[in-house]
Amino acid sequence: METTLRGVGVSHGVAIGEVRHMGTAVLEPPAKQITADEAEREQGRARKAVSAVAADLIARGQLAGGEAQHVLEAQAMIAEDPELMADVDRRIAVGSTAERGVYDAFAAYRDLLAGAGEYMAGRVADLDDVRNRIVARLLGVPMPGVPDSDEPYVLIARDLAPADTALLDPALVLGFVTEEGGPTSHSAILARALGVPAIVALPGAGEIAEGTVIAVDGSTGDVFVEPTAEKRAELEAAAAERKAALAASSGPGATSDGHKVPLLANVGGPADVPAAVEAGAEGVGLFRTEFLFLDDSKKAPSEEKQIESYRKVLEAFPEGRVVVRVLDAGADKPLDFLTPTDEPNPALGVRGLRSLLDHPDVLRTQLTALAKAAEGLPVYLEVMAPMVADRIDAKAFADACREAGLKAKFGAMVEIPSAALRARSILQEVEFLSLGTNDLAQYAFAADRQVGAVSRLQDPWQPALLDLIAMSAEAARAEGKSCGVCGEAASDPLLACVLTGLGVTSLSMGAASIPYVRATLAKYTLAQCERAAAAARAADSAEEARVAAQAVLSGE
Repeated sequence: METTLRGVGVSHGVAIGEVRHMGTAVLEPPAKQITADEAEREQGRARKAVSAVAADLIARGQLAGGEAQHVLEAQAMIAEDPELMADVDRRIAVGSTAERGVYDAFAAYRDLLAGAGEYMAGRVADLDDVRNRIVARLLGVPMPGVPDSDEPYVLIARDLAPADTALLDPALVLGFVTEEGGPTSHSAILARALGVPAIVALPGAGEIAEGTVIAVDGSTGDVFVEPTAEKRAELEAAAAERKAALAASSGPGATSDGHKVPLLANVGGPADVPAAVEAGAEGVGLFRTEFLFLDDSKKAPSEEKQIESYRKVLEAFPEGRVVVRVLDAGADKPLDFLTPTDEPNPALGVRGLRSLLDHPDVLRTQLTALAKAAEGLPVYLEVMAPMVADRIDAKAFADACREAGLKAKFGAMVEIPSAALRARSILQEVEFLSLGTNDLAQYAFAADRQVGAVSRLQDPWQPALLDLIAMSAEAARAEGKSCGVCGEAASDPLLACVLTGLGVTSLSMGAASIPYVRATLAKYTLAQCERAAAAARAADSAEEARVAAQAVLSGE
């Protein structure tokens, strides 16, 4: 009998197939005591296992490429974190085995994150995965992971670590469903990059029996357990129609009546550029430069290394627009040379632009590198600051750009509600705004963007979030300046129409989402988008907003 479950759709598409479950987690190792003369040997075992796991993660990243490579390299850094290893050594010195020392050291770090306001909770899956890999190697047991299968299947897991998500084979893994996670988790971002239909935050997903046939709709978040023949035919027809629309769609983003909406790509570095170009991106709306800095948490990359990386991206879009976000460090992206280690709540502390203003030499080097990278290129370079709170922040950033001799437009990201409320004031200092809807929702609703339990409040369809977006777009229009969206909201084709109706002037997203958004925008006029936006803002919940907008665009 067909039943329907509802999670959070994070990657478009439909998948129909039998369920296969992820392997169970590594068991807690026994609390066995060792003698003092065994400690050195056990410490050596621990270090060898850590190095092997870090090397494996880096190798997986190089194989996956793109944004996945940056994520897995960051995981490798977690594995070899000197403070964690020092804690492991201390525990072994007082009698723990290597595996128990690793397990307990990671558990203590977990507790530290929880005590820091749980902003880092979204990275717990990454932390657990690193621990499990090290412990499994020490115990000599296989690492739980994606199941072996000769036939295509739909994968169900409690959560998926980036190391598993990055190497999913779309020919075998038709789609995946997780019980935990959120729309901006690493797994969700990588699923979109792979083009694999995915749903997260679905309670009870693990109770679906192995071998059960399910249908996954990554656009709506619906999972149909044992779908009827009629439902399967309906979903397959919708998927075929969507595929045909994608194939017929090309060129710049625009509504059916010619209102231009540039469709840009979010990239983490040169490795992400080919996919963006292939998808027809009109430029880059978010160049996440922090991935370059995460290669070494102890020191900033040299000016020469930065110039080389930036220029490769800029050269890929001649005559195009490339929006670079300066280093966004802190909170879930700590850097030893830049961010404090003792903040009670890193999400509300010294992160983003605040970190850079505290370390002007780091900001100056990055801005100088960007200026040199753009020399002689016909690209339209724009540079923006993360976590701008008010006009004082905006002025400090603009002044730093001028002092570095940067010939580019200077902008501010709207990720804090105060920036949306005072957008006209901020626009007195900068030339454009870019909405980071992930963090804007997090701060507007006091809801950690990585915690599945509060994913309802992270839904970008929340009317209050749409109000903040509209407020920013209206301010930009009044000042004759642009206001784009570079958060995950832009990757939802239906929501892209609503954002256009709210007055947003460009949309930036993962490359895989660009064809979906282009095809959907081309079906509706600007007036229809504006009516859909008004209907969504008049609703009282995210679900009501989505239904109301769809009704308008469907002519109901």
